Amino acid sequence: IHVPSLVHHGIEGKPLHLSVETHFLLDEAEIQGTWSHTSPGGVRVTLVTFNKDSTITDMTYRERLVFEVPDVSLTIKRLRAEDEGEYHLNLNMEFHNKTGLVTKEERIVRVTVDVPVSVPVVARSPPHAVVEDQANVTWSCAVERGTRVTFQWLRDGAPLGHSDRFRFSEDNSTLVISPVRKEDRGSYRCVASNAVSYGRHSKAAELTVYYGPYNLEVNSVQGLRTGEVFTINPGELVFFECQADSNPPNSYAWIAKSHNATQVITEGPRLEVRSYKLAQAEEYLCRAFNNVTKKQDEAQFTLVVASLGTGKEKHVQEDKSMSFLTAIIVCSLFIIGCMLLFLIRRTCHPKRACIRNNLQNRPLTEHKRPHRSGHEDATEDFGIYEFVSIPGKMESAQASCRSLARLESAPDMHTTIYDVIRHVPEMQSHSLL
Repeated sequence: IHVPSLVHHGIEGKPLHLSVETHFLLDEAEIQGTWSHTSPGGVRVTLVTFNKDSTITDMTYRERLVFEVPDVSLTIKRLRAEDEGEYHLNLNMEFHNKTGLVTKEERIVRVTVDVPVSVPVVARSPPHAVVEDQANVTWSCAVERGTRVTFQWLRDGAPLGHSDRFRFSEDNSTLVISPVRKEDRGSYRCVASNAVSYGRHSKAAELTVYYGPYNLEVNSVQGLRTGEVFTINPGELVFFECQADSNPPNSYAWIAKSHNATQVITEGPRLEVRSYKLAQAEEYLCRAFNNVTKKQDEAQFTLVVASLGTGKEKHVQEDKSMSFLTAIIVCSLFIIGCMLLFLIRRTCHPKRACIRNNLQNRPLTEHKRPHRSGHEDATEDFGIYEFVSIPGKMESAQASCRSLARLESAPDMHTTIYDVIRHVPEMQSHSLL
């Protein structure tokens, strides 16, 4: 005989088949055998007694077992937790063709019954908020149903790593945090799993930790700060804020220090100082106190009254001057560029260049006047001006310049002559003065 699997993992409420293969013809032998069950506690019960012709099943298991000869396999219809244990098959065989030959076979099949895990439940001790460095917290996770359950702990959705302050039980069902710190606060969950059900999450349980004060700071949006020294302008009204990380919120006290003496001037997170009341540099102290943790912290600073014109305002004025100078440079470059563009276009225009060159080559009707520096006499502008319009597209500026003299006699050239009449107003002698 052959048993394909000697170990079976069953699920509670599901059927389980214990398969057995026989490698001989049942007609050639007489068989007699039993199936029996041994519980984890050592109690052994005979389930089925059989031979080739009949079967006797225990009354307690008759409705739950399926066994039919000649197949010697056993089927459990619906597993229960108490069905876990060892199943023994004992088989005696006597063969007809071999007179007197009797063979005994025994096979042991181990069966585990896994119960699906129910939703885990988390409990915490103590159930109330705790003070850091003064209390321990014990978490426990339990399930109503489930076999061979393993547990895992999550804080804010992330698995808890190893720490010198964490102690886990063997199956991780219990977690002890000793002592509690600020970073231990958050939302805790327990995850329960086994071979047939995975990742059953409990409801979230919050852990509140009283801590602080931490990271005490004094800040102000006014004046100029250098380390622990605040410099403000004369006559300025200044506000200071004192802040620290703490749970529950801190109580604050502002203390003035002078001549080795201290005086509480106000309470609360905000301080108002009128600079015109300060005769010299003053030292102040912000004290934060947590009424639950009984811890406190202090931050000291010095307040100086001085003109900030050479400091903060000077930098502002320098920035403004640089911005104004930059704007002037950009505008100047833009104007210069426009002028260069205008000159280039005027110089490269073909018709204007030809006419200007032609007019320069004509004989002057008047004698050339010497060059003068300064303003010339307006009478020099009087004379005859000629405007020449040449139809058609010119091939190039140079060709047009050479042929302009010949084109003057062409019949299709249009010429307009403007005669500017010279008129010199009479001036009285005293006007020269």
